[in-house]
Amino acid sequence: MIRPPRTLRSQLTAGLVALLALVCLAVGVTTVLALQGFLVRRVDQQLSASAGRFAASLEHEKRPDADNRPDTRGQSEGTFGARLLRGTATQAAVVRAAADTRVPLTDGDRRALAALPADGTGHGVRLSALGRYRVTAVPGDDGDVLITGLPLHPVEETVHRLEAVEAAVFGGALLVAGVMGALWVRLSLRPLRRVTTTAASVAELPLASGEVEMPAPVPVTDPRTEVGQVGTALNRMLGHVGNALERRHASEERLRHFAADASHELRTPVANVRGHAELALRHKGPVPGEVRRALERIGAESERMSSLVNDLLLLARLDAGRALEHQPVDLTRLVLDATDDARAAGPDHRWLLDLPETVVTVTGDAHRLHQVIGNLLVNARTHTPAGTTVSVELAADERGTRLTVADNGPGIPADIQPEIFGRFVRADHSRSRAAGSTGLGLAIVQAVATAHGGTVTVTSRPGRTQFVVSLPAQPPG
Repeated sequence: MIRPPRTLRSQLTAGLVALLALVCLAVGVTTVLALQGFLVRRVDQQLSASAGRFAASLEHEKRPDADNRPDTRGQSEGTFGARLLRGTATQAAVVRAAADTRVPLTDGDRRALAALPADGTGHGVRLSALGRYRVTAVPGDDGDVLITGLPLHPVEETVHRLEAVEAAVFGGALLVAGVMGALWVRLSLRPLRRVTTTAASVAELPLASGEVEMPAPVPVTDPRTEVGQVGTALNRMLGHVGNALERRHASEERLRHFAADASHELRTPVANVRGHAELALRHKGPVPGEVRRALERIGAESERMSSLVNDLLLLARLDAGRALEHQPVDLTRLVLDATDDARAAGPDHRWLLDLPETVVTVTGDAHRLHQVIGNLLVNARTHTPAGTTVSVELAADERGTRLTVADNGPGIPADIQPEIFGRFVRADHSRSRAAGSTGLGLAIVQAVATAHGGTVTVTSRPGRTQFVVSLPAQPPG
């Protein structure tokens, strides 16, 4: 099955060649039919000029005279003659080497000759022993019908030669037209390719966040052409998109600065509130029960607020591109320590470790990597019911290091998975919640992994939730 061309250049080239092929076909058919008709009319004229002399010579062969002697017939070689008497062919001969030769006629030949009207006009017949002939039939002197014919082989040979010449000429013309047409179309569509290249480069840009450098505008040679109009429209759209991205980036920067400044400024008052609450709880005098419970709640909430402020400040610094430490880190030790902490905080969970025999060392920020592992384990412990099995696997090869944290809990809803690493995104409505959550833990995991040149992915279904942190063998920077 031949597939149609997909690109515009291929379609235009194929259309040009197909149109030229139709024109060549029309010209070829017209010239062949015209030449064939002309040659057939010449044969009819020759038959009319012969006036049936050869067929008349067959009428009185046994009594030759000056009109029917073989040497006075003057017929060209291949001339056919036949005599019909009462609708039956009685004699049939053909001129060969200045002499007439009897021609055997089949029943089909006889029926074809008998069906000819005696009107003196040319008709085409096929004789079994001779091939295609152009014949005329005229009434004879004795109530018979005289048939004279000339072969159509010269006509067919000339027509076939013309067809071969036209096929060669038109084939070469189509080949040259295809090559030249492809070059011409390629040259004509060069501005459109520039538009396509620019659009493709825009499609590959990370437009979701951050500062985006828009590509250069498309050079428009003639805005009156269709390609020029497309280029002008694309440049106008790129300008609007660039302005929108600049405004969005400026807004994001203001928001980051605000989050960083607010978090930084909130650390001191939150710490003061927490300190005053702890100081009040240490008062040696009697404290009413309601006041003590209120102070305990103030201390707990101030501690939670302090953790939230610290997380926001960390994210703001990571968003601002704050450089991390690049020191050798014993990732195996970090996994062991974080798992021990998680086992102590969640004794009602089952914790499994799968570590390689050799120590896994990476280059990065030990404190932030420990925070990544801790956040993943806290996420698994917090959002799964008691008795859940949480497995931690660490693997390394020449391509990099892979940390996998999986659990057999109820899973994450499919509609939340695409945005699970967003800030303040929670899946509390589907997973049981044993403790509070700020919704920033997984956002910090992704931000730290990205800062180390790595990635973090999640796959989840009921009974299997898996987070995979991949770190490159050589971190950026």
